Amino acid sequence: MHESRTLLPATLLLGMALSAGFAQAAEVVQERIATEHLDLRLERIASGLESPWSVVMLPDDRFLVSERPGHLTLIDEAGDSTRLEGLPDVHSHGQGGLLDLALHPSFGDGEHDWVYFTWSKSDNGSTATALSRARLEGQRLTDMEELFVQDRYSDPGRHYGSRIAWLSDGTLLMSIGDRGTEPPRAQDKGDHAGSVLRLTETGGAADDNPFLDDAEALDELYTIGNRNIQGMVVTMDGEVWASEHGPRGGDEVNFLEAGENYGWPEVSKGRDYGTGEPIGEDSLPGMRDPAHVFDGTQAPSGLAQVTADTFPDWSGNLLAGGLRSERLERLTLENGSVVDSEVILDGHIGRIRDVRQGHDGAIYLLNDDPRGSLYRLVPAD
Repeated sequence: MHESRTLLPATLLLGMALSAGFAQAAEVVQERIATEHLDLRLERIASGLESPWSVVMLPDDRFLVSERPGHLTLIDEAGDSTRLEGLPDVHSHGQGGLLDLALHPSFGDGEHDWVYFTWSKSDNGSTATALSRARLEGQRLTDMEELFVQDRYSDPGRHYGSRIAWLSDGTLLMSIGDRGTEPPRAQDKGDHAGSVLRLTETGGAADDNPFLDDAEALDELYTIGNRNIQGMVVTMDGEVWASEHGPRGGDEVNFLEAGENYGWPEVSKGRDYGTGEPIGEDSLPGMRDPAHVFDGTQAPSGLAQVTADTFPDWSGNLLAGGLRSERLERLTLENGSVVDSEVILDGHIGRIRDVRQGHDGAIYLLNDDPRGSLYRLVPAD
């Protein structure tokens, strides 16, 4: 159980965090939150973000935050925000907009200083999930390159996915949702919707993707049968884990493997929004069962693995954010399954959109709000 969530006055600023290594200015939101293994301190780094969606920590300890209406914001050590110029024309209707962010794995060497981002691209009123990259120079993006656009533009403006995660071989995974009104698209290997793609760093299909020998399948496909993945991480052991929205319950965590079918909509633990009846079967041959199904409605978004010495008792665990639940859950993994879970935050910051571990060892979170904030979790003193 966590302690009372009475907030300290917003004017209480630390200036510099007391823990070594956490040098960014911060406002203490809650001094002590009790968990099974340790007590945590919750801090706010920056506020006033417009529906933030994703955050990455730059090598110089600044942050980039995507704001869904189509803004990319740079946050400095003092918590001050600057919106960058140079983005494409992002379509921000419904659930669409500027979505996930990822740095090239070799970012910082000069040659590979690319910022990758997913976004909703419009064409004659319909939209598709797209992937682009650019370089960060001062207060603008330069050398913009559109790398990939899903094969079919469609309505309505929801279920875009869209998370990015890098594999150790330099290819990247990108999730695309089923787009909302035609769930069977997730079972169609001739459609990018409802899948995870594996791409090269320049947006092409990886040359050893699992469906290359299937004449009816698109070359970019890595997995199929995924309803709407909004959390994805490659672990330190090279495993791929994803958190996925189900319909009216049935939110799940999946252990992703190349070429597998994760069932949607033939297999689901959720129910129809209108009738309340179960959708599909609990399990079917040839389709992978989830590694974990959240209790109630999690509406998962954001997934990170704890690898830093800052949280030694959590090493190897996943941290999964929730929108509807407003929870941050810690998940213990074992042999491709989730064997235990603990609620870490429960309503402390509202709807949790993204979860990241910084290179400083702290855990960073974004809340999904029209005036959202960037938060940090560190061990309490």
